[in-house]
Amino acid sequence: MAESPKTTTGITVHPAASAAGAPRGSGFWLVGAVLVLLMLSSSVPSALYVLYQQEWGLSSGMITVVFALYAVTVLAGLLLFGSLSDTLGRRPVLGAGLVLAIVSMALFAGADGLGLLLAARAVQGLAVGLATGAMGAALLELSPASKPALGAQVNSAGPTVGIGLGGIGAGLLVQYAPAPTVLSYLLLVGAFAVTLVGVVRMRESAPGAGGRFRVVPHRIRVPEGARGRFAVLVLTIVAVWSVGGFYLSLGPHLALSLLESTNYLVGGATVALLAGAATVAQLMLGGTPALRTAVLGLFGLLAGLGLVLLALGLGSAAVFLAATAVLGSGWGAAFLGSFRALSALAEPAHRGELTAAVYVFAYLAMSVPAVLAGMLTNIHGLHRTSVGFMAAVAGVCALALLATLRLAARTRAEEGTV
Repeated sequence: MAESPKTTTGITVHPAASAAGAPRGSGFWLVGAVLVLLMLSSSVPSALYVLYQQEWGLSSGMITVVFALYAVTVLAGLLLFGSLSDTLGRRPVLGAGLVLAIVSMALFAGADGLGLLLAARAVQGLAVGLATGAMGAALLELSPASKPALGAQVNSAGPTVGIGLGGIGAGLLVQYAPAPTVLSYLLLVGAFAVTLVGVVRMRESAPGAGGRFRVVPHRIRVPEGARGRFAVLVLTIVAVWSVGGFYLSLGPHLALSLLESTNYLVGGATVALLAGAATVAQLMLGGTPALRTAVLGLFGLLAGLGLVLLALGLGSAAVFLAATAVLGSGWGAAFLGSFRALSALAEPAHRGELTAAVYVFAYLAMSVPAVLAGMLTNIHGLHRTSVGFMAAVAGVCALALLATLRLAARTRAEEGTV
């Protein structure tokens, strides 16, 4: 008789998941490391954009196009492969994503102009898009039994940790190491190769693993009974990643302008400050209820955006750095709270699909506003464009805050009647 699926802390695990490979706990942290590395690699070019602009004569608009190509190909990967790991398995999908990541790092290392830079960014985006749904679902499934909320926390903290490390690491290499546009990527090739070996050995966690490989473009589907909550919470995702997209594409250039510096480390440090503050906030609020965390984060985002506008008005570098830290704290908390609330809306068999849906909105918010900002920068200049962008995102944050407060009140009322 066939062995029945096993259930651990509410997560149904297919027999194949426990048959062989590394222990569950090591698999959890391995997937977390893959998430951090992929996000780290995605932020490394941000610290190099100013150097690319100077060496290759690229405009701010073209830089945001390069950045947006990454987001577009992430979306393509999510739409084509977002639910693939639900049937094929988390492990093979993660392995394929890491192979593509290694290819993209090699293309970056060999880039000598815009063409290869675009190709490298496209392959990188496809790698992240392919792996995102599998990573998000695997972290939820492999969470330690004693800490079931840890999966959602790593899902939300992993991107900020990776982005911060990538920004500061690349900035240091650009300023002080030889061949910065090559060395950063060669180091990442080695890191991805090591994690690929670990993924090959890890246990499978998908309930429906072992199905046939089929690439079927699919619509983004959300459980019917959860669509209202999803619509409210995704507003926060849009606000959070609009800010992230701006900082990752034009943030280093803005920092160098306000600080009147030519030190490339400044640009990377600005990205690292935003992401570092986000990570600290996520660690501090890990035990706070999801909706309350999202509300606190939205208040932080509004405060940070207000301070950025003040810094731009005064032309003050000190206020800008303080604003970035406040903005990062709000960014981290808002993403943690909204992701935790969203992750609770899906059944195990469709967890990869819902996770992909969340990231579709995240990458749309990251790419479209950033491209618009880059184009407007060529017309109105970086300063005026930044003011308009921050004001617009503040409006989205205010709308998301009002909607989330209403959702929290309704949730409390429903729980009170149970």
